[in-house]
Amino acid sequence: MNNMNKTATFFGYDYLDLLHLLFKIGSNLLLSALILVVGFWLSNVLGKFTSKLLRRSKTDEGLITFLSSFVVLASKVLVIVTAITQLGVAMTSFVTILGAAGIAIGMAFSGTLSNFAGGIMVLVLKPFKVKDTILAQNVQGVVNEIQIFNTYLTTSDNKVVILPNGPLANGTIINFSKADKRKIEIVMPIRYGDNLDGIIETLKETFLLENNILKEPQPSIQLTQLGEDKASLSIQVWVKNVHFNTVSNSVNAMVYRLVSSEGFLNLKNQND
Repeated sequence: MNNMNKTATFFGYDYLDLLHLLFKIGSNLLLSALILVVGFWLSNVLGKFTSKLLRRSKTDEGLITFLSSFVVLASKVLVIVTAITQLGVAMTSFVTILGAAGIAIGMAFSGTLSNFAGGIMVLVLKPFKVKDTILAQNVQGVVNEIQIFNTYLTTSDNKVVILPNGPLANGTIINFSKADKRKIEIVMPIRYGDNLDGIIETLKETFLLENNILKEPQPSIQLTQLGEDKASLSIQVWVKNVHFNTVSNSVNAMVYRLVSSEGFLNLKNQND
């Protein structure tokens, strides 16, 4: 009993009060941990539910990923605040601590805040959307997700590149998918003495075989370079954006076959 009294006197509580205090602290810790675990799980469920709900309403895919990630982040912050409150930390004290550390936190996370603002700019100004092919920050790829802080691209060799939204929104962006038409341009070498009119006519007739080449604007074939031993033709055709890769390969193959075919480059002028 003497040892118990000394311990109780040392802590300022009698034996029962000390047990009650320890039980309260332990239960608060347990409840706080439970709040964090369950709350984080519910946050992820809420994010998925938000994503499904927005998809049913046919919302823009970029806005879906942005809002879903924002809902998850905001709900997790709320869970953390609730868990801290459960520990017995008064919200007024908590807010005071946050206010005192606000400047330091703001400086430390200035890049993060910039990325958040950049994400909002991307969603509002819409320089690109999900599934567009873009070139930004020296990276070209297809946009997969637009999240709060970052945008995810997949390159042609299936690499996932994560671009911070801040520099992305403030930098130069080339969007290959925004316009409905794109131009395919090929430089074709010819030799001096070849029948220029015959070559151009043959190319035009060949392009008529490719249904995806647009009639307007019309294909353009012009003599552009005159070298010492050969000249060059600039061939320009227009296609719908969705057909760009297919037609580009097709036109390159057409020109290659014509250049390689026997007699094509040997078409002499009629006056020769």
